[in-house]
Amino acid sequence: MNRSSKKKIFDVVFLIGLIFLTAWTVFNDQDVGSILRMMNRVCVVYKVGCFTLVILYVCSESVIIKYLLSMLKIKVKLAECVKYSFIGFFYSCITPSASGGQPMQIYYMRKNKISVANSSLVLMVVTIEYKFVLVFIGTMTLIFGQSFLHTLPAKVRLFLYLGLVLNVICVAVMVMFIVFPQFIRIILRKILKILDKLKLVQKKENLTKRFDRTATIYKDAAEYLKENSFTIFVTTIFSFIQRFFLFFVTYVVYRSMGLRGDSVVKIVLLQAIISISVDMLPLPGGMGISEHLYLLIFTPIFGSDTMTTAAMALSRGYSYYILLIISGIITFSVHLISENGNNQGDVKRE
Repeated sequence: MNRSSKKKIFDVVFLIGLIFLTAWTVFNDQDVGSILRMMNRVCVVYKVGCFTLVILYVCSESVIIKYLLSMLKIKVKLAECVKYSFIGFFYSCITPSASGGQPMQIYYMRKNKISVANSSLVLMVVTIEYKFVLVFIGTMTLIFGQSFLHTLPAKVRLFLYLGLVLNVICVAVMVMFIVFPQFIRIILRKILKILDKLKLVQKKENLTKRFDRTATIYKDAAEYLKENSFTIFVTTIFSFIQRFFLFFVTYVVYRSMGLRGDSVVKIVLLQAIISISVDMLPLPGGMGISEHLYLLIFTPIFGSDTMTTAAMALSRGYSYYILLIISGIITFSVHLISENGNNQGDVKRE
């Protein structure tokens, strides 16, 4: 068994263990029977609505990927892009800080004759836009929503500030790579030289080549962004819509419980705060922390521990756990087809 396979097995085992730990923490002191009965009473229309929203959330990324590839003169069927998105979601869910999603997307795009340089460029733009949406929402909330924020528990505000800072740093670093690729390349080489002298790295030559390739990709990204500013604007707007699909799940669950008092803007913003808070944390899918923050934030809104826990189970069930299962099935199917040599892809250059 190679190192990659061992790591995948470890990620899956770690994920399963984290799921059981999270379930035990959430439901340990709860009346599980009452929670299940409350969930079962939810009208099927609301459940279908939640399911539709999470599918739209993943497929929206597919549209963005297809559009960005088309600007590189690469024609790909939307179905192929949907496949990439589900694969990315699955591996993001099972790896800390969603670190495994893009490498696997690049791997399967390469199988369909899309070069690593092009796939890396497209996925980097997707990541920047994805992070930018969270940073924008968080920043606007800090500037214009201080009175609103002070209604939240101190622990929630702490996680929000931490998550926002980490996302800002992440976006800033990626932008610096794009704006100053040669400068960053020099800095990385100097750091690598120091680490090599301290005997803290192995295979220095391989790392140097990887840094150079990365710098080249970011240089290409800078040129791409300059030449396709309207494309970036359009896909950024679509990224906002994509995130809204996921945040709106919580409002559908809220209405499914027969509640009407709070506005859709408030519910969606509260869910966005959770996403900002956990996005950069080194836990698969922000598991454990997401559930904890949900209970802290929404208990005053749902009015009881039982109803809040039932709502949380539905919201997270659709937006993470059910989607994890679906994306896992699709990823496994794609892997089997690929291994059997039947996945020829459908990519053409104009």
